Amino acid sequence: METLFVPLRFRPVYQTYLWGGENLKTRLGRTDAPGGIVAESWEISDRDDGMGVVADGPWAGRSFREIMADHGEAVLGPRGTPGRFPLLIKVLDAAKTLSVQVHPNDDTAKQFGGEAKTEMWYVLEAEPDAVVYCGLKEGVTPGAFRRAIEDNALEGLLKTLPVKAGDAIFVPGGRVHAIGAGCLLLEVQQNSNTTYRIYDWGRVDAEGKSRELHIDQALEVTLWNDPGTALTPAEPLEPFCGLTREQVMESPYFRLEALDVPRETEIQFDGQSFQVLFALRQGFTVEGNGTAVEVPMGSSVLIPAALKSVTLDPDAADARIMRVFLP
Repeated sequence: METLFVPLRFRPVYQTYLWGGENLKTRLGRTDAPGGIVAESWEISDRDDGMGVVADGPWAGRSFREIMADHGEAVLGPRGTPGRFPLLIKVLDAAKTLSVQVHPNDDTAKQFGGEAKTEMWYVLEAEPDAVVYCGLKEGVTPGAFRRAIEDNALEGLLKTLPVKAGDAIFVPGGRVHAIGAGCLLLEVQQNSNTTYRIYDWGRVDAEGKSRELHIDQALEVTLWNDPGTALTPAEPLEPFCGLTREQVMESPYFRLEALDVPRETEIQFDGQSFQVLFALRQGFTVEGNGTAVEVPMGSSVLIPAALKSVTLDPDAADARIMRVFLP
């Protein structure tokens, strides 16, 4: 049986939701994106509704599902649970404000159904007045929540958070949220596509129809006494393989770090988890086991856990790479 010991770059899976824009093409140079608005690029995806396919190298043309079926242990490492890849990693371009929504967490997914979804957003770019909505104001009850929806007044119950490039926002399952217009984001989440839409700002489609809402499901899974803080400041960490790094966020499901890579550097991983590397500033080339993969700025590559050593060669000395792995 073949053994998986090379970096894997996947063809992006693009989604053309109505709130998308042009930034994936104009800001990130995605010449392969479809015409018109593009809302999301699913970068690392093991889902039937948007399956990743390897773009180049010796594994070109293979689906992520096929790779996971044949080599899941080599991809995941000991920290992973056999089966489907545990995360879904996206880039989002919110030209318009997204619907107000909520996702189940592990407990409510077991109780009420659906896939659990805890996520985080890392702001790549933001317009000067950009905001996100994350959490409910103190004291909001299910009854007041439902009345505000009926009165088209829900915005007044939401916590509003101004954002800028470099901000990180944590969105655990059960926290009501929405991404505001003017945000370009990297999103790391549990591998889920269960979304309960609560409020859509009165929007209708070309035929004058509103999108479906899921009020009853949302009321079941919302955390009404959620004390959490959405904005998560970065924390400096000890250097990694000689590189300056910060911890951006850690949850039970994923960890996100930022690495500054000013020069060609050999990286040694512990083999306990896969690594997803995202080119935040400047592109880079990653080489492992004789296979070199170019990763343009704003794109991602998967390093299987079995590949414990790679060499990173940045396009410029100010390169910064986001590193996602299992805690």
